Amino acid sequence: MIRKTFEHELQEVKDEILMLGSMVEQAVADSMDALKKRDIQASQKIYEQDRKINEKRFAIENQCMILIATQQPMARDLRLLASMLDVASELERMGDYAKGIATINIRMGDAPLLKPLIDLPRMAAKASDMLHRALTAFVTDDVEAARAIPPEDDEVDALYEQIYRELMTFVIADPKVIERANMLLWASHNLERMADRVTNICERTVFVVTGEIKELQTTSNPQEMK
Repeated sequence: MIRKTFEHELQEVKDEILMLGSMVEQAVADSMDALKKRDIQASQKIYEQDRKINEKRFAIENQCMILIATQQPMARDLRLLASMLDVASELERMGDYAKGIATINIRMGDAPLLKPLIDLPRMAAKASDMLHRALTAFVTDDVEAARAIPPEDDEVDALYEQIYRELMTFVIADPKVIERANMLLWASHNLERMADRVTNICERTVFVVTGEIKELQTTSNPQEMK
């Protein structure tokens, strides 16, 4: 009976992590939509969402610490609880990236976008998709899926480089637009970092199941790892 209760409590924490992940995905989508529409009011609302994300992260940490203290988990269960703490922290930082994009929109004020947003929404969609699948792999102990996701970071990096090159052409043509270019570059950097943190979650999945602590390959091109 005690073991069944413990397993039930572990599942409850997993469910809370999925909920936190859903909140982060929504925040990223909302922040990108607000930037695309230049909706300042929508960006301001994202700050309230970030507070809720932080609260959820701390609640998960509290649940994990109580289970560690009261259940004295060993081996795999302890790895799982420790990893849940890490995953909650990673998700909270991703929420900060969404808030950062909202901040960019607010700071731009009445200034128009330097260019139509095409690659930035694609970056956001890809990073969010990677996150969703990484969390699914984490709560279902799917090591194969966890190992397959990090190489997809190539796609996010390629979009980031494309955005950088395009923005630099605008700056070269007219140095007065450098601040507006930097704003969009900051937004793309936040999304690039979000994808990097997805890899950390995948590594935690492998750790929970196998006990191995190792970096996962984040490129589909072995030549780039040299």
